[in-house]
Amino acid sequence: MAAELTLILIGMRGSGKTTLGRAIAIETARDFVDLDELTPRMLSRTSVAEAWEKDGEEGFRRGETLALAKALATPGAVLSLGGGTPTAPGAKEMLIEQQRAARAIVVYLRASAETLRKRLSGADNTGRPSLTGSGVLDEVEGILARRDPLYLALADEVVEVDGLSQSEALVMLRTAIGQ
Repeated sequence: MAAELTLILIGMRGSGKTTLGRAIAIETARDFVDLDELTPRMLSRTSVAEAWEKDGEEGFRRGETLALAKALATPGAVLSLGGGTPTAPGAKEMLIEQQRAARAIVVYLRASAETLRKRLSGADNTGRPSLTGSGVLDEVEGILARRDPLYLALADEVVEVDGLSQSEALVMLRTAIGQ
């Protein structure tokens, strides 16, 4: 993968976008940008949960689109999107434009609902708002069913992370991006 090409990681909560993104950024001496950190800052909030609560889904998604545009302005970074970023107004189009201009590669870290629930059950989910009114673990299957086709349509590469350790997933990610 060329140094100036932005690596964009997409996928559901718990798929490993932040963990693998940070690791690959360190390995390749690139900047790492996590939209789940940048978006709340752009909205003057301390967390995704606070931004979701204070600004509502619509306001949060607008902020997410602004954060994505800001992140894409720095070529060559490793960018971890929020799980719903591709659903934000204009975000999908920005990603496609980056791909068409050969400025980015989009990698979908794909996991089953079972894997995602298992990972999320062992994580601190206080900063993750419910997207449906159900609990974070209860909504995984429905959200995955809605988003998986979008993620697949956007992805240049898909890395199946089910059953992989972090180091194994990192090897698969390196392979997907030609490292």
